[in-house]
Amino acid sequence: MNPKVDFYFDKDQNWQQELGHLRTIVLNCGLKEELKWGCPCYTFNKSNIVLIHVFKEYCALLFFKGVLLKDPKKILIQQTENVQAARQVRFTNIQEIIEKEAILKAYVFEAIEVEKAGLKVNFKKTEEFTTPAEFQKTLDENPDLKTAFDKLTSGRQKAYLLHFSQPKQPKTREARVEKCLQQILDGKGLND
Repeated sequence: MNPKVDFYFDKDQNWQQELGHLRTIVLNCGLKEELKWGCPCYTFNKSNIVLIHVFKEYCALLFFKGVLLKDPKKILIQQTENVQAARQVRFTNIQEIIEKEAILKAYVFEAIEVEKAGLKVNFKKTEEFTTPAEFQKTLDENPDLKTAFDKLTSGRQKAYLLHFSQPKQPKTREARVEKCLQQILDGKGLND
């Protein structure tokens, strides 16, 4: 147990008992406990394996390369359609965790083996993401913006494309593009 992570399990929250049990399960698999993104993260040879986190309706164990796990029990959930690698196992009570303890350990050990084998997730390439018409028009009209966007890392490009594509209304898409222009020109990502 890492004392820097204790606060996450000690704070007054709905999922305290469930989180404590998940922590014990994961630590019994021999992973190192760290704090990343404000959540308990468990690593093997400095590679992220699983993360424990909470939401209003559930707590979850997130497998960073969950898409590569076999998932014979069909318990892994893709959080949103845009999540490519990670998969969650969600819990709404302590009994679910207790009942799935052996399965969770097996999945953690499989995730460690995936990491040992050096397996990589095949992420979609930037070109496979849709460029919203509102953003494409702005790129066509502004060569400096196109150059700046092309210089961004593929991860930053994907983040912008997803951000611009989400709204249903064209006006909202246009507003998002307009709001991010200077950030792109400055070579920054969406969340920089």
